[in-house]
Amino acid sequence: MTNLKTIGRVFFAIPIVVFGVQHFNYGRFARGLPPVPPWAPGGTVAAYLTGALLVVTGVCILANLQVRLSGAVLGMFCIVCVVALHTMRLRTVISQGGERTGALEALALAAAAWVLAGSSSGLTIFPGWQRRTDALGKVGLYLFAFSMLIFGVQHFMYAAYIAILIPAWMPAHLFLAYFTGTAFIAAAVAIASRIQARLGAGLLGLMFLLWTVLLHAPRVFAHIHNKDELTSLFVALAMSGGSFIVAGAVSKST
Repeated sequence: MTNLKTIGRVFFAIPIVVFGVQHFNYGRFARGLPPVPPWAPGGTVAAYLTGALLVVTGVCILANLQVRLSGAVLGMFCIVCVVALHTMRLRTVISQGGERTGALEALALAAAAWVLAGSSSGLTIFPGWQRRTDALGKVGLYLFAFSMLIFGVQHFMYAAYIAILIPAWMPAHLFLAYFTGTAFIAAAVAIASRIQARLGAGLLGLMFLLWTVLLHAPRVFAHIHNKDELTSLFVALAMSGGSFIVAGAVSKST
């Protein structure tokens, strides 16, 4: 359980730092770059502040320093992005798969950060701090499960499109799209119900990791100057890390 959590923490923290650096590189909020939607106000200043927050919290999580505080702050920021910013165009988020995915990715990042915070040690900076972050960790489990559930449903909704993204050397593209959707839903149910939650989250993390290596890495090398492909790779790695964090956080009885 400890090894899963450690692996997850590293896999999760590295993309958070990368997202922060990308905000400095872009100097604006960009489509596909989590957790802030591209239409959020604030311009360059807000993008730089976001980048600074992501880099600082990501480095602290990676270095295993004040993980409880860093995870709680990161999760809260991502939740604010979902509730206050992605909902600025709620109709678009509901009706368009790409925008909905962006909101769900921000929600999944928030959930994983909270689960990490709730399952980590750290200084008690005010009365009730540990109790509150423990509660955030429990909420994070359900938010993470919800995100994965909707990801799974979307794989059925957009199966034909997803099949196109699967590497040509893999067989049965449409079957793999449906199989992946089923795996998402099964993992979500396992996490939410606490029935084989560790197994479900662990396999989910492995699936995301295989995507990172087999699907996204070749696309990055084939389009070395495409920043969107690089972002997609690190989103997949962050989701793998988040899944392993969840797997390491659930009790041994699940």
